[in-house]
Amino acid sequence: MPEPTTYGPAFVAAAILAAAVLLALALLLGLALGRRSGRLEAERGLAGRVAAERDDAVKRSRAVLGGLAAEQLVPWMPGFPFDPTECRFIGKPVDFLVFRGAAAGKVEEVVFVEVKSGNASLTRTERGLRDAVEAGRGRWLEYRA
Repeated sequence: MPEPTTYGPAFVAAAILAAAVLLALALLLGLALGRRSGRLEAERGLAGRVAAERDDAVKRSRAVLGGLAAEQLVPWMPGFPFDPTECRFIGKPVDFLVFRGAAAGKVEEVVFVEVKSGNASLTRTERGLRDAVEAGRGRWLEYRA
């Protein structure tokens, strides 16, 4: 019967070092492949998502621009309660200031008008302006340059 082989400390150290190197290489290879497959998975469908998001952005932009253009025409629509010649488009924070009576030469009232459609609600700034007007917190200032 042959004698069992004994390994010296140098051989054991070399074996441990070889195993560590192999483990490190396997880890690096796994990370590289994982990153690549993750990137490929993320890129899959990217062109379609970008195109869809661009289309959505264009549609929203057109809707906003159409709304802004339509807002300026509101004073000439049937049923608008003020004389269109007395309306001044402001845009922000309200759509119009109406100088009621200005067409006759005597302003009787200044009216803040906000145009909304559908289920749109007032913004925080618009609500604040409405509350200030309703509470009578307004003033006149004459500024001379």
